[in-house]
Amino acid sequence: MDLELQVRNFDLTDTVRDYVERKVGRMDRYLSDIKATRVELERRVTRSQGEVYTAQLTLWVDSAILRAEEMNVDLFAAIDLASDKLHRQIERYKGKRLRRWHHPSKPQPGLEEEVEEEPRVAIVRRKRFPVYPMTEEEAVDQLELLGHDFFLFHNADSGAVNLLYRRKDGQLGLIQPEPA
Repeated sequence: MDLELQVRNFDLTDTVRDYVERKVGRMDRYLSDIKATRVELERRVTRSQGEVYTAQLTLWVDSAILRAEEMNVDLFAAIDLASDKLHRQIERYKGKRLRRWHHPSKPQPGLEEEVEEEPRVAIVRRKRFPVYPMTEEEAVDQLELLGHDFFLFHNADSGAVNLLYRRKDGQLGLIQPEPA
């Protein structure tokens, strides 16, 4: 498993690096086919909480991406919370994969405990709309005019469909899909 560690607004100590490697290294026990892992740690100052740390963990597994982000005034607590959240996502991901490969009506030999069936999520609405070519700046203007949290547009510069979205910190993000 490849581990990429990014730090913003504070210095990375050996203690923090070892702690992250120990916590993230355990993910291999739960899911063996992890291709790559990225850990992003950030320190910022907010009005309400003062100095806070954000830990964002991202795992790439086959064709899935598992991601968890947590914020806390203690760096190690933020790492622990994000790690726990990611562990729960791994369990849910493994459960879905298991149910997909095994027929749910056949009893599984050797399984003593019952797996609780999650309700299926259904698409309740489909929306179609024309996507016009525009620049990123025009898309930002449209996002602001509409008052939405995201805006799908055809990028005139790249010729691809992009998604512009508002992040939790108030900044904007741009998703540019690439063929896998």
